[in-house]
Amino acid sequence: MGHCPYCGEVHNVGFVATRLAGTDGVSLETEKWAEVFRQEGFNCYFFGGELDTPAERSFVVPEAHFHHAAIVDVYQNCFGVKKRSIQVTEKIHRCKMVLKEQLYRFVEKFDLHLLVPQNALTIPLNLPLGLALTELISETNIPTIAHHHDFFWERQHFLTNAVWEYLNMAFPPNLPAINHVVINSSADHQLSLRTGISATVIPNVMDFENPPEAPDAYTADVRTSLGLAEGELFVLQPTRVVKRKGIEHAIELVYRLNRKAKLVISHASGDEGYDYEQRIRAYSRMMGVDTRFVATIIGEQRGQTARGRKVYTLEDIYPHADLVTYPSNFEGFGNAFLEAVYFRKPIVVNTYSIYQMDIKPKGFEVIEIDGYVTEETVRRTREILADRVRCQAMVDRNYEIATKCFSYLVLRRKLINLIYDSIACWV
Repeated sequence: MGHCPYCGEVHNVGFVATRLAGTDGVSLETEKWAEVFRQEGFNCYFFGGELDTPAERSFVVPEAHFHHAAIVDVYQNCFGVKKRSIQVTEKIHRCKMVLKEQLYRFVEKFDLHLLVPQNALTIPLNLPLGLALTELISETNIPTIAHHHDFFWERQHFLTNAVWEYLNMAFPPNLPAINHVVINSSADHQLSLRTGISATVIPNVMDFENPPEAPDAYTADVRTSLGLAEGELFVLQPTRVVKRKGIEHAIELVYRLNRKAKLVISHASGDEGYDYEQRIRAYSRMMGVDTRFVATIIGEQRGQTARGRKVYTLEDIYPHADLVTYPSNFEGFGNAFLEAVYFRKPIVVNTYSIYQMDIKPKGFEVIEIDGYVTEETVRRTREILADRVRCQAMVDRNYEIATKCFSYLVLRRKLINLIYDSIACWV
C-alpha cells in the first residue's frame, strides 16, 4: 500500500484517458507523472480504452477509446458540421451514461481519492468521456488535477462543430474540485482568457538527472539496418508523418547540404491519414533526397518484425544520428526537441510559437529556420557538422540548460504542491 510520507494516509490516484499506450506525448507524460505520484507514496491506477499499464492496476473500457465505433460516429456527426440530429444527441447521452457508470466503478473498485484526467477534459476526441468525467466530478466533488495537453481551439478541425454547449461545459469544466495544469504559457493565457480558469504551467520533461546509457552491442548495426553507407550523413526526423511537422523543410535542407545523406523518419502517419505521407514521398523523389520511412523497425521494445527484421527502440536510434530535424509548424510543447537535447544532438528547429515563448528564452543554441530554409540555415548546419569541438560544446550546454529547466526535478517540485493542495480537503 502507498502511504503519504507526510500524513501516513493511504492515497490512491486514478489516471483517466482515452488511451495510455505507445509513445504519444500524453502516454509518455502520464508515466512521468505516475512516477512522481509513486515517489510520494500513492498507488496509481489507470482508466482508458487502451492501456499498457499493469493489468492489476488497469480498468479498460472499450467505449473510452476514440476509435470505438460509437465514439467515431459521434465525432463524425458533431465536427465539421453546424447542426446535429436528435438521434446524435441521444447517442451522446447513452455513451456518456455507459462511461459514467464505468468511471464510478473505477473510483469504487480502487478506492480513489484523487483523479488525474490526461487530456480527456481537453480535446474532444471522445466527447461522451469528457461529459461523463465532468458529471462525475461535479456529483462527487472528488479532488482532481486535470492535465491539459492540447485544447480544441488549437485545432482547426474542431472549430466547426454542432456541440458548442458541450465544449463549453466540459472541455475543460470550471469546477471547484479541479486544479488545472497546462504544458505551456500560451495555453495558460488562452485558458484564462476564454474560460476564466487559472492554471499551473508544468512543461513536459525528461530525466536529465540520469543521462542515457551508452549504446550496447544490440545497436551496433543500426546504421547498416537503416541503409546508411560508411561516412553518410544520418539526419533523423523523430516524428510522425503529419502535416504540421513540416517535413518538407527537412527534405529541402538535406538537398541543399549537397552531401551524401539519408533522411530517416521514425514514426508512421498514424491517425491523420496517409495523404501527407504520399506528398512527402513524392517531394523526396522530386528533390532527389533519400528519405527512409522506418516505423516498421522502430518500436516500443526491441524484438523482430513478422518478417524477421530487427526492431529497435527510438532510444537505440538517437545515438547514431548526426543531426536531428524538428521543423514543426505547431507543437503543444516539443517532446522531440527535449529528446534531441537528451541525446546531445544538434537540432534544426522551426520557430513554432511555443518554442519561441517557452523554450528559446532559456538560452538553447540550435539551428533555427523561420518558416523556410535559408542559405544561412544551410551555412550554419554545415559549419556545426564540420566542427566537432563546437558541436560538442553546443550540445553539452543545451543539456545543462535542460537539466535546470525541463528535468524530473522540475516536474516533481511543481506537481507536489498541486497534489497536496488537491487532497487537503479529505486528509
